Amino acid sequence: MNELSQQHDVAGKTRDWRKSMSDHVAWALLVYTTIQIFATVKALANGTSSILPYVALVVLVAAIIPACRWFEKRWSHLSDDQASDESYASAFRRDLTGLWVLAIVLPLALTGIFKAVL
Repeated sequence: MNELSQQHDVAGKTRDWRKSMSDHVAWALLVYTTIQIFATVKALANGTSSILPYVALVVLVAAIIPACRWFEKRWSHLSDDQASDESYASAFRRDLTGLWVLAIVLPLALTGIFKAVL
């Protein structure tokens, strides 16, 4: 594969690591929040009637934002040349893996801990 074809995605545009990470962070926040809401609602349906689960839900959703912002900041400082440099692909995949593991596993783990405490 030549250098020119490596720097273009399926649509023929140059890949921008900054924008791609920002998009993934936005989707990860939506996924995290959705899982957290449904997991908390399921826990609430199983018996507790206090306001504590609702407060915990707000705190947990607010707490994930700095972690996601950290992933985004790691990529936002890239120059225009660096933003399309394919040598960043493995680091990008590593950060994406961390981001998505956090977004999917964390709300399930937190709900499990919450249920164990109650």
